[in-house]
Order: sequence, then C-alpha cells, then structure tokens
Amino acid sequence: MPKGKINVTMDQDLIEYAKFYASEQRTTVSEVFSQFILNLKRVKDNDPTQIIIGDPDFMEGLLVTASRLRTGEVEWYGYEEVFK
Repeated sequence: MPKGKINVTMDQDLIEYAKFYASEQRTTVSEVFSQFILNLKRVKDNDPTQIIIGDPDFMEGLLVTASRLRTGEVEWYGYEEVFK
C-alpha cells in the first residue's frame, strides 16, 4: 500500500518524548504512530487480535521480553540462523 504524509501539531515536550520512546524501542516515530492508530482501529473493529494484546499475562510477557532485549540478556538471531 502506498504511504502518505500527515502533519501533526503537538507540544514540544510530547514531540521529544515520542522521539525518545521511538529510539528506546528501536523504531521510528512514524511506526509508533502507525501502531497506535492500528490499535485504535482494531479496538473499534473488534479485531480478535486485540483480545490477545489486551490480555494482562501477554502484556506482562511482552514487557519482560522487551526489558530483556534492552539489557542484552537475549541474543538476537538473523533469519538464516533461525530458519536453517
């Protein structure tokens, strides 16, 4: 699907936080907004994936995994290494 552009006006402190958050998550501000909007759409459309994402145990596991990735406890593998 072709991508478009949108201009969003926000307070400077929110802009800085969005940049910081994206950097911390090793992604882009654009991807953070895309995921946020997709989540809103899924909730509105009653998408079943929202049930999984909204599960507290799933969310806790996701946060633990993200934390382990940030601290270096988990080693990244490339596609070729995983799917030999």
